[in-house]
Amino acid sequence: MNVKFCGAAQDVTGSCHLLTLKNGHKILLDCGLYQGNEADMHSFNEQWSYFNPKEIDFLILSHAHIDHIGRVPKLVKDGFKGQILCTHATRSLASIMLMDAGKIQENEADENNPPLFTCEDAKIALYFFTGLSYERWHFVEVGLEVFFRDAGHILGSASVTLKIEEEGAAPVLFGFTGDIGRNERPILKDPIPMPEVDYLICESTYGGKVHQNLTADLNDLLYVVRETCVLNEGKLLIPAFSVGRTQSLIYMLDQLETAGKLPEIPVYIDSPLAINAVDIFRTHPECYDEQLHDYLMEDPNPFGFSGLNYVKRGGLANRLAESEEPCIIISSSGMMTSGRVRRHLFHLVEDSKNTVLMVGYCSPNTLGGKLLRGDSTVYLYGERKNVRINVKRLVSFSAHADQVELFNFLQNQRSLKKLFLVHGEYKVQAEFKQYLEERGFNNIEIPSLGENYDLE
Repeated sequence: MNVKFCGAAQDVTGSCHLLTLKNGHKILLDCGLYQGNEADMHSFNEQWSYFNPKEIDFLILSHAHIDHIGRVPKLVKDGFKGQILCTHATRSLASIMLMDAGKIQENEADENNPPLFTCEDAKIALYFFTGLSYERWHFVEVGLEVFFRDAGHILGSASVTLKIEEEGAAPVLFGFTGDIGRNERPILKDPIPMPEVDYLICESTYGGKVHQNLTADLNDLLYVVRETCVLNEGKLLIPAFSVGRTQSLIYMLDQLETAGKLPEIPVYIDSPLAINAVDIFRTHPECYDEQLHDYLMEDPNPFGFSGLNYVKRGGLANRLAESEEPCIIISSSGMMTSGRVRRHLFHLVEDSKNTVLMVGYCSPNTLGGKLLRGDSTVYLYGERKNVRINVKRLVSFSAHADQVELFNFLQNQRSLKKLFLVHGEYKVQAEFKQYLEERGFNNIEIPSLGENYDLE
């Protein structure tokens, strides 16, 4: 067997890993879109530098974030004819995520930059999807089974365990964590450690950090809301991924409103995709944690409260620009690489009474990353804008496990022949590798993009 790292290698985006079995069959683990502006990655999304889509037999998806599924329509368009396997909730979310991504591709295309794929390509790709249940071994083909276990990252997220059998040989268990969530987070169940495996690909996004707890998150969110909207009478802009982060924020604001702590100011969800995702969240209660089930007894609508406005029609940014009314605006995308959030920032960025609150990871060269590193100006819609808006960050809102949570997730993996760290910046990965080695883990690799390893 051989594993090749075709994305998210010493980086946190574009997840894609290729496993080639002894019988020659090829399994792709995720097929994500690269989201960033590094010059040497310019052609990553357009070209298949590390494999031929026509040769892939199976694609297995860990979850529905675009950096994990965003190139699936192009994969199908370029010749993939196999099965796409994922959980039921991932299949549901992918249906809206990929259609939305296709629309963005079409809208941003021009004569010199054709779309990577279209809405029609996304629609065709969905025919290849098969939704599977958690906690069951599913037959894929003779000698190959797959097992999904809840990873607690977003709705439907899963770790992937493959059982690979050849006649006359002991089964080989190959694991992929996908993105690992956090304990005691809103809405979702806690991540469940994977079965013990022989080889494991593990994410490491926050392998060098320790997050704070949920109570602190709620208090910090409330403090920023009061400071910006009450004290400064400004607008609070929260860039958030449409799936996962936005629903968590809505639920947390709902809790603050139910407790009588949220100021009486309008809250706008300016993301059609996020609104559609809320409907999907409502149809998958099998992914809810016990806290949300209990909260439903008190509030039957955890994604709606007085003052909350779901906005599907465009133009909200222009309308709010004409108003002095304080408000909260949650809009995508989380790294501010695209979407309506950029138009909001265009109107708000030069006023110091406003705040932009970053609640997740931003790659350094994205617009969100530039704000976080303190750039004094940003380029938006053909204009150079001065950054006078307050820039704040609540890293602990991240849906990724921190260093301690990652270690706890891995503690049962004591017979690993090889552990591969992916989905992290190299400096963080090196720190996490040392942290694991000090606690008894061996044979840890930090693969580079395109690197491959022979297994058995």
